[in-house]
Amino acid sequence: MPSFPQEVYDIVAQIPQGKVISYGQIARILGRPQGARQVGYAMAAADGQRLPTHRVLRADGSLAPGDAFGGPGVQRALLAAEGVVFRADGRVDMAQCGWL
Repeated sequence: MPSFPQEVYDIVAQIPQGKVISYGQIARILGRPQGARQVGYAMAAADGQRLPTHRVLRADGSLAPGDAFGGPGVQRALLAAEGVVFRADGRVDMAQCGWL
């Protein structure tokens, strides 16, 4: 049986280009509806994994802090390059770009 972080990575690896998912959605898929923080910990530990971690956001479409992806604006640039739609307030339009 895979570890919880590996289960998270298995889901993240499946997120298609141009789509996003929240930490909480991943937790619910894994049967841990209160586990969004643990998903975040797994994501932070994913260093070296070839995963599209930039596609995992907060439930309201907010991006990770600027240093999480190598500097301010990196996550946004990666998502924009995939065609992800942003709202005027800078958050991702989860209704339009959400996966699942």
